[in-house]
Amino acid sequence: MNDWLQLKGKRVLVTGLSNRRSVAAFIGKELRAVGAHPIWMVRTEERREEVAKITGDDPVLCCDVREQDQIDQLAVDLKPFGPIDGLVHSIAFARYDGGEQPFHKTPREHFLEAIDVSCFSLIALAGALEDQLAAGASVVTISISTTTMAAESYGYMAPAKAALDSAVAFLAKSLASRNVRVNAVRAGLLKTRSSAGIPGYADAYLFAEQATLRHVGLTTEEVAQAALFLLSPRSSGIAGQGLQVDAGMGLNYFDRSILERATRFDGE
Repeated sequence: MNDWLQLKGKRVLVTGLSNRRSVAAFIGKELRAVGAHPIWMVRTEERREEVAKITGDDPVLCCDVREQDQIDQLAVDLKPFGPIDGLVHSIAFARYDGGEQPFHKTPREHFLEAIDVSCFSLIALAGALEDQLAAGASVVTISISTTTMAAESYGYMAPAKAALDSAVAFLAKSLASRNVRVNAVRAGLLKTRSSAGIPGYADAYLFAEQATLRHVGLTTEEVAQAALFLLSPRSSGIAGQGLQVDAGMGLNYFDRSILERATRFDGE
């Protein structure tokens, strides 16, 4: 097996697995393909049963990151596996069940919950697993391509991801003495089950498809492959950064074809 990424035999904790379309599932698949050993983390026992066909014979641990005692227990449960060479943080949560609403009407409890699950969970996991991360280990989180474009339907989740991006820099600094790197994959719009719950996401995704330089949407496989690179020693010179993976969408909003459709008057 070609081991250019130097990940063969490495143990990587992959969090956030929910179904076959999730980013975590694709990362785990790519890890297996290069000979690495995924250790999965899911939120509940029910979820562990739901994803059994995905995880196969891989170990699956349960941890609700909203509960510190469960994070502490995760660290205990991981000890028999030996040093952990990588950590994939693919966890995010926001309540969209009330539909789209003005940002200034965001409920306090919803905002704080999103920050807790989507951002602080990375800090808490890094803190709990500090002693189990091998020298040279890589921590990779999944963020979004931009947090400064005010997509109304995405709402308060963007500030939560902005906090996550900032946390990456601070964690990279605080874990540097242990020779542990921390980076983010800043992904463009994807077709996942969780994104389907965002109000108006289908229209936003269709626009994103046209806004990429290739006029074809970003795939979850491409995000997973970028994550694999950041997990590997081949990216050893990258620390505290956000790798933007959006197929060029962020620089192509003024594409001629988009402008023509946006400025065409009805009846012409």
